Amino acid sequence: MSAETSAAVPGQFTRRRLQFRAWRGRRPFWAGLYVMLGGFPIMYFPYAHIKFGQLTVAMATTAGAGSLIIGVLLVVLGLTLWFQQHVRVFAGVAAILLALVSLPVSNFGGFIIGFLLSLFGGAMAVSWAPDKSAGRAAAPADGDGAPEDGGSGTAHGAQESNDLSGTIPANGANGRHSAG
Repeated sequence: MSAETSAAVPGQFTRRRLQFRAWRGRRPFWAGLYVMLGGFPIMYFPYAHIKFGQLTVAMATTAGAGSLIIGVLLVVLGLTLWFQQHVRVFAGVAAILLALVSLPVSNFGGFIIGFLLSLFGGAMAVSWAPDKSAGRAAAPADGDGAPEDGGSGTAHGAQESNDLSGTIPANGANGRHSAG
């Protein structure tokens, strides 16, 4: 590498940061991160040997395999939230259920740390909704900002009744009220 060649193109860091920010905004990023972070203590503590000076504390349980399975599933669900955001409700509910199962199976859910992170991340995943305005295209307008249909407010100048009672046949209703 010569002295004239820079390690990074000027502005590349800012461009990459903005790309990551846009990618992160289109998915439940923080929910996936919390679910993944919750999986690590759940699968770590049953296999860990913590040393306090000369004292070794082993938290191995008979359900060590169950703890490992729960932790790996939580990490996979976190990755699923990042890369398959259309299954966010399923992944969120599964993360909440796995967090609850981790309480009796793996040392109180990874000493409550993994339990709380997974529970919080799963709740965030269930409540996350994609931005509706990002996918919607702006309505075409002519030069003065008026709609192209001549100002009637409907597509191609068609007349539409403002009566939504369901009693006018023009609305596609036959006089009966419907709940949907």
